[in-house]
Amino acid sequence: MPERRTVALVTLGCARNEVDSEELAGRLAADGWELVDEASEADVAVVNTCGFVEAAKKDSVDALLEANDLKDHGRTQAVVAVGCMAERYGKDLAEALPEADGVLGFDDYADISDRLQTILSGGIHAAHTPRDRRKLLPISPAERQSAEVALPGHAQAPAPETVPADLPEGLAPASGPRAPLRRRLDTSPVASVKLASGCDRRCSFCAIPSFRGSFISRRPSDVLGETRWLAEQGVKEIMLVSENNTSYGKDLGDIRLLETLLPELAAVDGIERVRVSYLQPAEMRPGLIDVLTSTEKVAPYFDLSFQHSAPGVLRAMRRFGDTERFLELLETIRGKAPQAGVRSNFIVGFPGETEADFAELEGFLTAARLDAIGVFGYSDEEGTEAATYEHKLDQDVVDERLARLTRLAEELTAQRAEERIGETLEVLVESVFGAAGDEDFGEALDEDEYAAVGRAAHQAPETDGQVVFTAAAGLVPGRIVEAKVVGTEGVDLVAEVVAGALECHEEAAR
Repeated sequence: MPERRTVALVTLGCARNEVDSEELAGRLAADGWELVDEASEADVAVVNTCGFVEAAKKDSVDALLEANDLKDHGRTQAVVAVGCMAERYGKDLAEALPEADGVLGFDDYADISDRLQTILSGGIHAAHTPRDRRKLLPISPAERQSAEVALPGHAQAPAPETVPADLPEGLAPASGPRAPLRRRLDTSPVASVKLASGCDRRCSFCAIPSFRGSFISRRPSDVLGETRWLAEQGVKEIMLVSENNTSYGKDLGDIRLLETLLPELAAVDGIERVRVSYLQPAEMRPGLIDVLTSTEKVAPYFDLSFQHSAPGVLRAMRRFGDTERFLELLETIRGKAPQAGVRSNFIVGFPGETEADFAELEGFLTAARLDAIGVFGYSDEEGTEAATYEHKLDQDVVDERLARLTRLAEELTAQRAEERIGETLEVLVESVFGAAGDEDFGEALDEDEYAAVGRAAHQAPETDGQVVFTAAAGLVPGRIVEAKVVGTEGVDLVAEVVAGALECHEEAAR
């Protein structure tokens, strides 16, 4: 009987990392590893790190140190770092953090089982030397599809000649050279799907392209195949993720490929909602807006990366647009879908940002009526162009502007939520408080009150608000119900199921 080997995956960072973790889980399960939920119950704890900004890097280091502590009083024998921080810093991270028994880069993912076994057996796998992954792919997008390069989340490992009859339950079968190889790590009715990897944009503040590489699309057949498999696993909503979804297809000969793919994904049996994230305002096309606002089961949701609105700051960021053009884009979207959801992130305190620039950003946010707003204070990231800029703002100025814009963002998103009172929304129920197997979703309601939470089409997982049902009889996770907004709690909406909606849903299901 094979020796029992257990592994736990701890995922930090964005939805892209979550997909990467599930690919790693698929590879490990296929090679006989037993996946467990808690690092304390695993022989090996694999921490999928984030290397985006300082706060995320600190969280990753803390997670590695916390996992290392388990080696003194638990089953855990080894702690391994993977993900963006591991890829970005490689041997430097290994030297700075000897508590990690291994630091694996993206090139190690295809051999993750062997790597972990070596480390678990007391061997050493040398941490990789970081390199600019943009140089691994041809400059011409049209030549990239044939390149051999590790692309986490694309699951392009060659399929075995035969598929074992006893393949672990929940593991996507490898039926072809580009078949999905993925193992779900939770039972949520929502799952992310990688649409592409990397980025060809050269924003002066962003280091992601250097360690994620140049932009390369997944083939539509791969995306469709993985979506069908997820639907078979009970997933009702998929969220398409990448560093830049608006560039999808440019390396496949069709920059409008997303407009063709979305209706096909929406038609997959079992899928009730398709959501697209990470959209670049400068690349938004009329045809894409039309598909996102008029296709059944495609959420009219716009995750637009504005970053700022003052033209001088945007040009210093090597980005396009301005307040007027951004507001025109929002007007176009809402003219086609008045209930459309819009979220964005913004950087304050960028080198050279004046009080007038900051005031323009405040004015833009006030006029934009965004549903969700993320605000970050600028900090230098090594290897970026902005780190070399002059005219850096004092940290106390950055902190003051961050606090001001954060307060404004909280007020504006709460006001936007209040505007939705009276609207009727399609809500995907994600958790039922008090139902078997479901956990308390927070402290918004008393523990003895039966309730549920879900999300409407304008609310993405994790980043945006949610819908709270104060009366949840008949609701189950994974069901989409029609609900009327009757109140708000900050950015969250309080809703009631529309009379007869559950009966109509059950009749339709039959």
